Amino acid sequence: MKVGVLALQGDVREHISSLITCGVDPVPVRRSAEIDAIDALVLPGGESTTIAQLSEVFGIYDQIRDRIAQGMPVYGSCAGMILLANEILDAKQGQKSFGGLDITVRRNAFGRQVDSFESDITFDYGSADLIRAVFIRAPWVERVGDGVQVLASVDKHPVAVRSQTMLATSFHPELTGDYRIHRYFIEEVARPALEKVK
Repeated sequence: MKVGVLALQGDVREHISSLITCGVDPVPVRRSAEIDAIDALVLPGGESTTIAQLSEVFGIYDQIRDRIAQGMPVYGSCAGMILLANEILDAKQGQKSFGGLDITVRRNAFGRQVDSFESDITFDYGSADLIRAVFIRAPWVERVGDGVQVLASVDKHPVAVRSQTMLATSFHPELTGDYRIHRYFIEEVARPALEKVK
């Protein structure tokens, strides 16, 4: 399985390091041929509007959107969650997303940079162990569509969701040294989806 990390802006190196620890050989991607060559994609935390704009500059916005729509496994953290959402509240004028995930997210829902925080949360992945979550100008989910499973919540707001081949978290597991979210994406989301295709 060839996993790409969208390398236009954001926590690219941290996601690559996390995936390597999970036994995957990830590649940074920013060009059309590189997008064609991958089986799954990680959308890193960063600035969602900048990532979307740069994907248009690099000529890969439509390609990524189409591959997600066709079922390519994808994981988005923080800005990545916003980029996967079908609807964005408090969006900048003209802000785009790749879409595909039937959720409504609110940008910067937990507050500004100074309101960033860490918390131990319950994540529904088959273990009772808590996961350390880092929230930095994080979104939360305000609407969950049919077929979308809530995996974690903070103050009754969903902060981790899954829908078939898509996983999204409003927090940054790539910053904690805890690789369980990345392992969950590889083993429970991406690998089963790719095996169905074969």
